Amino acid sequence: MKLSGNTILITGGGSGIGLAFAERFIKGGNQVIICGRRENVLQQAKEKFPGIITRVCDLTVESERAALFDWVTANYPQVNVLINNAGIQQRFNVLKAEAKDNWRYFGQEITTNIEAPFHLSMLFAPFFAAKGEAAIINVTSGLAFTPLAIAPIYSATKAALHSFTMSLRHQLSATSIEVIEVAPPAVNTDLGGTGLHTIGEPLDAFADGIFKGLEEGKTEIGYGTSVSRLRMSRDEIDEYAEKMYNAMKDSIE
Repeated sequence: MKLSGNTILITGGGSGIGLAFAERFIKGGNQVIICGRRENVLQQAKEKFPGIITRVCDLTVESERAALFDWVTANYPQVNVLINNAGIQQRFNVLKAEAKDNWRYFGQEITTNIEAPFHLSMLFAPFFAAKGEAAIINVTSGLAFTPLAIAPIYSATKAALHSFTMSLRHQLSATSIEVIEVAPPAVNTDLGGTGLHTIGEPLDAFADGIFKGLEEGKTEIGYGTSVSRLRMSRDEIDEYAEKMYNAMKDSIE
């Protein structure tokens, strides 16, 4: 995809990976719109990057996703890139989850990580198809390929988004829309809670690596350990998933 002259919507763009991408796109000469649930976080992003456009939106609510599409396309009709970045990660022991009385807590992970990017992709794809150049970028995870058993819903949702992205790429192959998957490894952000990813890849180094992949025209972009995981055999996946679980299972006991 071209890296300048775009108008880009980034979900979950107020912090972490989303904000790191926003910073690089702004520096590259793009107009960037970010959305998120927390107005204070969006305001902090705007104070850091005054040219950024913000919109408060709860992506777990269907009507708010539709309203976001209507607002963006009405006010910024030149929009041509959607980055589905917003995500939730929850780590838990299924024997202690109390799913009967607490399903809303777990269900929001499914809604945020699957429903929202599916819905937004399907809303924007017909709009983008009329443009000369456009892109949909879905942020999945290395865990889409090698699940982390202590984060079972997160891993499953990212696997679903990977599959959806592949199908989307085939369906849109005759259009001007590029469909790109970014599969991060663990990155030092607050995903899942402060301090859980401090051993992950440095955020700036990760973002720079992803942008290098975008410059090279890649449609699936990993970084660090996720690069090899994109192409592991089934036996390697099983071995890797077991190794990760054994190393981290005590954290959910």
